[in-house]
Amino acid sequence: MNVLFKDLLGIFKFTEDIYARIKKILVPSQAYAWQTFIYLSVFSLGISYFAIGYIRDIIALCGWLFLIAGTAWYTTDDPLRVPGTFMPVGAVITGLLVSVFAFGNQQEIITPRTIVLWPTISAFITAIPEFIEGTDTDSKTQIPKPEAREKIIILVASCMMLSCWLQFYFVMDKWLKEYPSVLADDFQRSTFVRRTDIIEKVPKNGIVILDKLQPLVEQQIDERPWSQVERWLLDAKLQVGNLGNRVIEKNLEEYEEKALWRVEPRVVNTKSGGYRLDLLSIWGGPSSNRKGYYLKKSCRIEPVAVSTKKAITTANPEDKIAVGEIECDRVNKFVPDSPPPLQ
Repeated sequence: MNVLFKDLLGIFKFTEDIYARIKKILVPSQAYAWQTFIYLSVFSLGISYFAIGYIRDIIALCGWLFLIAGTAWYTTDDPLRVPGTFMPVGAVITGLLVSVFAFGNQQEIITPRTIVLWPTISAFITAIPEFIEGTDTDSKTQIPKPEAREKIIILVASCMMLSCWLQFYFVMDKWLKEYPSVLADDFQRSTFVRRTDIIEKVPKNGIVILDKLQPLVEQQIDERPWSQVERWLLDAKLQVGNLGNRVIEKNLEEYEEKALWRVEPRVVNTKSGGYRLDLLSIWGGPSSNRKGYYLKKSCRIEPVAVSTKKAITTANPEDKIAVGEIECDRVNKFVPDSPPPLQ
């Protein structure tokens, strides 16, 4: 019985300790405390939900300021330092809140600018106390001591360098999203870009151009009278160029690199009396290869004799006409070289 009583007493004491710790965190010892600012920020958030117009913006602004002040106060009471620096973890948290407040928006709270400026803002927040001397009620500005100045300069410079690297990452990421064909290049000697197995060696947009262009060209040639086909091939540069521009505008409209692609044809006579039409999607953007590269889809065009309606009714085999028949390769060829000259 005594053992059971002691166990129950121990449980009650453990519960009482937990309650005391929670009470110490949630209930401020005086009105002027960090909990007061946190509660004011929560209250402002709730009130702003029911407000409208500029009143809502003002209340939300006050809520952000209360949240930043309360967080900064709480995290600096017993600061935990970032390993290897004199920067408090609280300054990092406060820096994030300030960055989100200053550079976030309603559609996207965390933006690239928020992340880029976060380290630098945290460094400045860490340095502010070094310029203030005294207590909360009686303080004045001061010039930091020489040893403190050195630490501040190193910390701020390091955080600014980190911000620069973060900005460089976002710039590269934006470029590669707007110009994905750049990833088809060789980055073995690059210090900043590393290719993975997911990235294709052949530019996807170049393939899209030729695959969408092929059926348009087939419509212009297939089963057309041979005389019309030959006239079309004589003017192939203009015809294919116009079709290519339509394909690029329609299928690459979301990419900035669409202006760096162009389409050109190459027409070659064959021994059978037909033609070989090479459709080229040529990359005009940056490349590690001095000659650039292009993709090629070859199409074979041959004259085929077909019976006319007159031949069917009269059973005369001579009443036939020659029409064009086109067959294109399924696979596009990637050529790391400058395109062949126009003939």
